[in-house]
Amino acid sequence: MPQFARSLDIYQGFNFKKDVQTPVGFVTKLELGDVVLAADQTSIKDPEQPGQNLAGVVGVINHYLWETGTTDAMYLSMQISVKNKTDLTAKLLTSWTDMNVTFAYVLYEYDPVEKKYFKSNWTEPELKGILEKNGNDLNLSVADDPSTEVQSPKVYALQLGVKPQTEEQTVHMATGVNKNVSKIWGINAAA
Repeated sequence: MPQFARSLDIYQGFNFKKDVQTPVGFVTKLELGDVVLAADQTSIKDPEQPGQNLAGVVGVINHYLWETGTTDAMYLSMQISVKNKTDLTAKLLTSWTDMNVTFAYVLYEYDPVEKKYFKSNWTEPELKGILEKNGNDLNLSVADDPSTEVQSPKVYALQLGVKPQTEEQTVHMATGVNKNVSKIWGINAAA
């Protein structure tokens, strides 16, 4: 089965330039248990409409991986704000019992034929998942030191793995402008 894996340009995500055509991605909503990360990066440009900002961004993604199977986990690595880093780090120091995750994201790539950016992978509506575990450990980590990809704002790397809830959800993908495909993530549980 093909996978959908992308390395995304952090610098372009924070400092969008119309003459650069590298892929970018953004997490627009992220709730990890009872921790709701703020969509506090408000000056991120919309690649499809570079004159406008996205409504709010929780994190600028630098890597995304999904094996495209209905029960496969999704892996995201992103840069988050100082506030989100401190909120999440504080929670990681306590006992973590609520494994539910609600998240939304969008990846953009450049179509050289149409000469414009398009959404290549996105959620609409948000997805519901469960934090993945590696043995007894959560597949969730936040860097202690700030990232060096951008000087300002100060951001920290967050990495997580999310498995689907037991319900069918839709993930949208595209290989170019108007070349869309939808896939199911999650399987309905028997009643």
